[in-house]
Amino acid sequence: MTRTQVGIVGAGPAGLMLSHLLSLNGIDSVVIDNRTRVEIGKTVRAGILEADSARLLADTGVSDRVLREGHPHEGIDLRFGGESHRVDFRALVGESVWLYPQTDVFVDLANARERDGGDVRFGVSDTSVDVSGPAIRFTDSDGIAQEVRCDLLVGADGSRSICRAEVPEALRRHSSREYPFAWFGIITEAPRSAPELVYAHSPRGFALISQRTETHQRMYFQCSPETDAAAWSDDRIWEELQARVAGPDGFALKEGPITEKTVLRFRSFVAEPMRHGNLLLAGDAAHTVPPTGAKGLNLALADVSVLSEVIERALLKNDPDALDAYGPRALDRVWKAQHFSYWMTTMLHSLPAATDFDVRRQLSELASVVGSEAGSRYLAEGYTGCWPA
Repeated sequence: MTRTQVGIVGAGPAGLMLSHLLSLNGIDSVVIDNRTRVEIGKTVRAGILEADSARLLADTGVSDRVLREGHPHEGIDLRFGGESHRVDFRALVGESVWLYPQTDVFVDLANARERDGGDVRFGVSDTSVDVSGPAIRFTDSDGIAQEVRCDLLVGADGSRSICRAEVPEALRRHSSREYPFAWFGIITEAPRSAPELVYAHSPRGFALISQRTETHQRMYFQCSPETDAAAWSDDRIWEELQARVAGPDGFALKEGPITEKTVLRFRSFVAEPMRHGNLLLAGDAAHTVPPTGAKGLNLALADVSVLSEVIERALLKNDPDALDAYGPRALDRVWKAQHFSYWMTTMLHSLPAATDFDVRRQLSELASVVGSEAGSRYLAEGYTGCWPA
C-alpha cells in the first residue's frame, strides 16, 4: 500500500502534466496506466499546440524541445473553389500555433517525470478505483497487487474512463453528438506540400494537408465511418487527395510512399460535472472534440493547468472549497472549444443529403470568413485558443 496526496489514473499528457505541475508545488502524486510507456509513445495523435500549451511545456521546465524542434505556424489556408485563402493568426490575434506531435509531448513529459523522480507506473492491469477512500487498486507490471490511497483522485484515463463511471448516474449530465463521417488518415514519406496546414472544402469532401517533419507528412480526407483502410491502394489514395485539393491555381500534393493508413471516427462529448467529491476528471475522460479544430490535447493541458491551481489551494492552503471552481472554469473553455470544433467541422465537410442550397451556403460562409477581418479574427481566436476573457 502506498500513500500519496493525489492519485492519477492515466499517464497520457494530461496525467503526466498534472503530476509535473503538482510536483513544482511540493504535492506528491502517483500516476498509473494500463498501457506501457512504449505503447503510449507509439500512439499517433494530434500535432498542433496552441501557444499557451507550448509555453506551458517550456516555462514549467518540462522541456524546451517544443521551441527548438517544433514549427511555429502563423496561419492556415482555407481552400475552397479550387483556391487557397490564408488566415494570418499573427496579424489578427498576435499568436501562432506550434506543429509538435503529441507523441513528442508525451516523451517530453515522461522524461521529465523520470528525471524529477516522479512515481509513474506503466503497464499495470486489473485497475479499479474507490472514490470513497479514495484509492486506486491494480496489479503492477511485476504481477504484484497494489493499492494507492490518496486525498484526491484524478481521472485522466481517456474516453473510456473508468473514473467517469464513478460519478453517480443520477448526477451525470452527458452531452454528445455523433458525426456521420470519419477521416481517412495517412502518413507519407514525402516533402511538405505546403508550409502550413491546408483545410480544403471540395465537392468530393473535406481534406486536411498537415505536416510532421521535413520528410514525413500527415494527410486526411473525409470518408464513411465504415471505410476499410486496407482496401485502398496507395494510387487510389493519392488520386482522391489530389482531386480534393485540385484547382485552377495548380496546387498539387507532393507524393511518396504511404507508411500508415487509419480511419479515424470522431464525436463530440462532454461529461458534467467534472468534479464529484474527491474525484476530478480531466482531458478525454471528461470531453472529446472532433479533430477539425485541433483542440483535444490543448483542452487536456488547459484542464490540468486549472486543476493544479485548485488542488494547490485545497491541499496546501487548507481550502477544500477551492475545488468547486475547477468544473465551471474548465467547462467554460470546453464548451467554447466544442462550438468552435463543431463550426469548423460543419463548415468544411460534405454533409449527408446536402442540397445545392446547403453547399452554396457553406461556400458563402467560407467566403465570409476569409473576406472579413471579423470573420477571420474569430477563426484565429478559436484556433489559437486566444478567446477573449
